[in-house]
Amino acid sequence: MSGMAHADAIADRQALMKDIGRSVGAIVPMIKGEKPFDAAAALAALEQIDADAKKIDVATMFPAGSDKGDTEASPKIWEDMDGFTKAVDKFKADAAAAAAAKPDSLDGLKLAFQQVSANCGSCHQSYRLKKN
Repeated sequence: MSGMAHADAIADRQALMKDIGRSVGAIVPMIKGEKPFDAAAALAALEQIDADAKKIDVATMFPAGSDKGDTEASPKIWEDMDGFTKAVDKFKADAAAAAAAKPDSLDGLKLAFQQVSANCGSCHQSYRLKKN
């Protein structure tokens, strides 16, 4: 695979993670009480996280060699591809469950989102390099 293809894989996964981040950014202020609960906005964000999660194709987005370049992806991804793939699969399942829950209250949103955000945190801790 060429360097350009690696750059594309890096760009694709960064764009997808940014999109997930935007959706998380719509939910977190509701959970923190900084914004009023909005069932439609919460569901739209959960559905977008689910749609984005479904687009994560580990083989395509994290090909061998794409740990080099402008990326925060940790070499641990390629050292533990099986563990990383399991983490992605769990995120996909939990994102789908959260969207399917269609929370209609703040407590429901907190419950639905809790596992999704736990996946983000644990995966980033294990498989993402810290920015300096």
